[in-house]
Amino acid sequence: MTIEVVTGVVLAAGASRRLGTAKQLLPYRNTTVLGATLDAVRSCAFDQIIVTLGGAGAAIRQQVELAGLEVVIADDFGSGCSSSLRSALSVVHPRAAGIVLMLGDQPDLSAATVDRLIAEATSTEITVCRYHDGVGHPFWLSRSVFGELARLRGDKAVWKIIESGHVAVSRLDIDAPMPLDVDTWDDYERLRAATSP
Repeated sequence: MTIEVVTGVVLAAGASRRLGTAKQLLPYRNTTVLGATLDAVRSCAFDQIIVTLGGAGAAIRQQVELAGLEVVIADDFGSGCSSSLRSALSVVHPRAAGIVLMLGDQPDLSAATVDRLIAEATSTEITVCRYHDGVGHPFWLSRSVFGELARLRGDKAVWKIIESGHVAVSRLDIDAPMPLDVDTWDDYERLRAATSP
């Protein structure tokens, strides 16, 4: 299959309930957690980049550079990442064979990993990254599973399909630890410590 358009989706609509403040806007390097994530995503081989906003949408628009991205508001963001993903699917380019799904709170996402996923995994239904310490994002999700994704509800929705056993899931081996995602203050402190000079 020839893929004419490569679409990346960044989920950044979370309400950061465990953290108590918008994790997307926490300072990181010379930007924010979401800003650093988007910097990495922009350097990848995407024709279309969609970012979903929700809980802190207004503040993110003021503080994070979103030029060149398609911004989608997940109205039902409080119900989990599935609502955010549904909102994104509605604007995926019609010539895209699927999406690369990424998290807005993974600022150490490797562009090289994403580009390998684009180059090696887009002929499968679902491909996940297998790191030294486990399986994680980014994921390749073929258009053939969009219908099922759109029916999911709640949090960790994509994992329900991955672990269901009824969809073929490939694994792309990545010679690195999984990039840290920021859900708690401890995660944020670990992230900052790992990048301190």
